[in-house]
Amino acid sequence: MARGPATTFGFPPFTRAVKALIIANVAVYLVMMLSRLTVPVLAAWADYYLYLRPVAVLHGQLWQVVTYSFMHDPEHVTHLLFNMLGLWMFGSQFEMDFGTRKFYEFYFWCVVGAAVTTLAVGAFGIIAYHQIHFQLFAIMGAIWRNATIGASGGIYGLLIAFGILNGDRQVYVFPFPIAIKARYIVAIWLFIAFVSAFSGTNGVAEFAHLGGALFGWMYLRFIPRYGLQVAASEGVFGIRNRYYKWKRRQAAKKFEVYMRKSNRKEYFDEHGNYRGPSVDKKDDDSGWVN
Repeated sequence: MARGPATTFGFPPFTRAVKALIIANVAVYLVMMLSRLTVPVLAAWADYYLYLRPVAVLHGQLWQVVTYSFMHDPEHVTHLLFNMLGLWMFGSQFEMDFGTRKFYEFYFWCVVGAAVTTLAVGAFGIIAYHQIHFQLFAIMGAIWRNATIGASGGIYGLLIAFGILNGDRQVYVFPFPIAIKARYIVAIWLFIAFVSAFSGTNGVAEFAHLGGALFGWMYLRFIPRYGLQVAASEGVFGIRNRYYKWKRRQAAKKFEVYMRKSNRKEYFDEHGNYRGPSVDKKDDDSGWVN
C-alpha cells in the first residue's frame, strides 16, 4: 500500500476534517486560557473532568478517553502549535487518500488507543512496582498520579500511517536543506518517543504517543479496508450466522431421532442442511424421470 516516491517541498492543503479538528482544538485552548484568568472554577472543573485521569476513568468517566485529546497546556502554546502542525502535515494526506469519514475513524481510534495504552501501562507499572522495586516500573506507575492531555496520540497514529503508506516519499525537514525519506523520519520520531518514555523526563505523555502509533499500525494491519463499521457488521453477521447454523444442527438431530423411531432413514450434513437418501435409479421403478 506504499505510495510511490515523491518529493514534498511545501505544506499540504487544509482538508475538511483537519480544518474542523484544528478549529476545535484552538477554540478549546482559548476558552481554557481565558477561563483560568476569569473563571478559575470552570478551569478547575475542566481539569478534573476532561483531562485523562486513570482513577476517574475507572470510576465511570469514560468520556475522558476522547476529551483529553482536545485539551492542551494553556501555559505552553507550543504544545498546541506543534500538535496542530503535525495534524495538518500528516492528517491532510491521510484524508486526501481515504476520505473524511475514514480519517475521523482512524484519528479517534488512535486517540482512544493512546488512552487505553496509558491506562494499561499505568496499571501494569503499579502492580509490578509492588512486586519488584525497579525505577522503570515507578515511571510507568506514575501515570496514575498524573493527567494526560493533548492530541499527540492521534497525531502519532497519523505519523505511523504516513510512514507506512508514503514511506518512499522524500520530505524536506525545516530548516535542513536535505530530503529524507518519510519512513526514516517516522522511525527517528518513534525512537525518540520510546527513549523519552523510559527516561522519566516526560514518560507519561510519551507512552500515549507510543500507544497512538501502535493502534495506528494495528488499524492499517488488521482492520478491513472499509473501516471499523464494516468490520463490526461482519462480526455481527458472523455471530448471527453461526447461531443459525447451530440451531439448524440441533433441529436436524431432533428430526433424525424422530425419523429413526418411524423406521425411516433421512440424512443431514454437518451444518444441519437436509440431504435426503440417495435413490438408486436401477431400483426405482416408479416411472418418474428426473
